[in-house]
Amino acid sequence: MILYSPIQLRNLEIKNRWVMSPMCMYSSNDGVATDFHYVHYGSRAQGGTGLLIVEATGVVPEGRITNKCMGLWNDEQGKALKKIVDFVHENSDSKIGIQLAHAGRKASTWNGKQLPLEEGWETVAPSKIPYSEEERIPHELTIEEIKKLVQDFQDAAKRALEAGFDLIEIHAAHGYLVHQFLSPLSNVRTDEYGGSFENRIRFLVEIVEAVNELLDDNHPLFVRISGTEYAENGWNIEESVQLAEILKTKNVDLIDVSSGGNIHGAKIPLFDGYQVPLAAKIKSKTGIKTGAVGLIKSAKQAEEILQNNQADLIFVARELLRNPYLPVRGSFKNNDDCFFPHQYDRAKN
Repeated sequence: MILYSPIQLRNLEIKNRWVMSPMCMYSSNDGVATDFHYVHYGSRAQGGTGLLIVEATGVVPEGRITNKCMGLWNDEQGKALKKIVDFVHENSDSKIGIQLAHAGRKASTWNGKQLPLEEGWETVAPSKIPYSEEERIPHELTIEEIKKLVQDFQDAAKRALEAGFDLIEIHAAHGYLVHQFLSPLSNVRTDEYGGSFENRIRFLVEIVEAVNELLDDNHPLFVRISGTEYAENGWNIEESVQLAEILKTKNVDLIDVSSGGNIHGAKIPLFDGYQVPLAAKIKSKTGIKTGAVGLIKSAKQAEEILQNNQADLIFVARELLRNPYLPVRGSFKNNDDCFFPHQYDRAKN
């Protein structure tokens, strides 16, 4: 099975094609990972997942979705993450990356609702357009503030490398800050960061260049995008293909293709593997490696995606929450090679 074959990105070899998709756990204290995270990520490593990607991690405090989200703007946060990284490396074959993020206008929330200003904080965005009509108008970022955020992404990437992470993913999907810049529906700026396609992607490209300054041949770079936002005149698959072409020239190793999140109330047609065609189109049109994500529930389904050359990695989210041992259990049927803790060998047969 391709699913249990290794893949090389730069010099980094990932043992199989299973990826734990980044999923917010809303369980950090002041952005610091807790014992819960240690067990949460460690258990998926024991289950044979080739690559774990740590949840959306705010590069600044006000970049978090909630005040319980992970952060990486100080050394204490880096130290807590290093404990997780070291465990994964010492006790499994898994590699581990981290998703760096800024929520922009979708920050300062709890249970999906924006917090009152006295309980949360002022949100920021490319333009003075709230995510939904009930929410406060966000602060429109100045050019100086945008440049500072590019630096914040680079600083967080530096801390991630110091913590021992194998790769970095930039979160440019789901209606968070970078996606807000990409979309003409949330970005109506008239300076060099708005208007034309080239201007709307500038913020992301600058982040990619800044982070890549720190990465060597052993540390790949992923970018997660929303392949479409399901809205007329919004960000779409054609622009995603165009973006992927440019990111390929900027030494991005893989596009992790999700969808939606930027337009309040958008209708998203859900079915098993519903986002796979987006990953497939980007891969076939540009030749860049892609990750497929979204209602992928079994080894059989994952293998079909790979056999059909629709993606190179299989990102699994909720199914790995239900079953941390999904990869190793899927390997038993055909006796495929997959890490299984030696302490558990008696359970193999």
